[in-house]
Amino acid sequence: MSRLPTLSATEIPSERLLLRRALHDADREGLIELSTDPEVQAYIGGPRPRSEVEQHLDAVLAADATSRPGSYVIADNTTNRVIGTLTLTRRSADRLGRVTEDGEELELGYVLRRSAWGAGFAFEAATVVLRAAADELPDQPVLLVTQTANKRSLKLAARLGFRPISTFEEFGAEQTLWTAPLSMFRI
Repeated sequence: MSRLPTLSATEIPSERLLLRRALHDADREGLIELSTDPEVQAYIGGPRPRSEVEQHLDAVLAADATSRPGSYVIADNTTNRVIGTLTLTRRSADRLGRVTEDGEELELGYVLRRSAWGAGFAFEAATVVLRAAADELPDQPVLLVTQTANKRSLKLAARLGFRPISTFEEFGAEQTLWTAPLSMFRI
């Protein structure tokens, strides 16, 4: 596990969303849907069996292990209903796809329920978390890695201001490595 800092905020609000580290029992069905939906999981390893996801969530909720820095539930700020998850965590130095010799760069990841696709929620959530990180952390590269076949994610990376710098093979598919300086998100 990295000793480098990541974002410490426990909640980050935006116009339509609330990013929160805490999981609630009411999040269970939405999180199960995220992990079991074949379309949502198409470019990130495929759907997992519902029983496996339920078992994992029950263990996480029982252990109250939901407040890992940099990992957020994306919730509608009016209903508090889960629409996705977002992470801004350190990419392990032993994985492919890095821009510094030592690795451990910040990496942005997100996944949204199908019902939330196309509404700009991923852009809004990523923008607000990157702005919060830019205010808290020193300037450094931020990575975004997505399967090259995932055209929607490629478009979002470009819209956020990330630039593609290389491709590599991981998980049996070509991945595109994008990067942006954290400072560009400072307002």
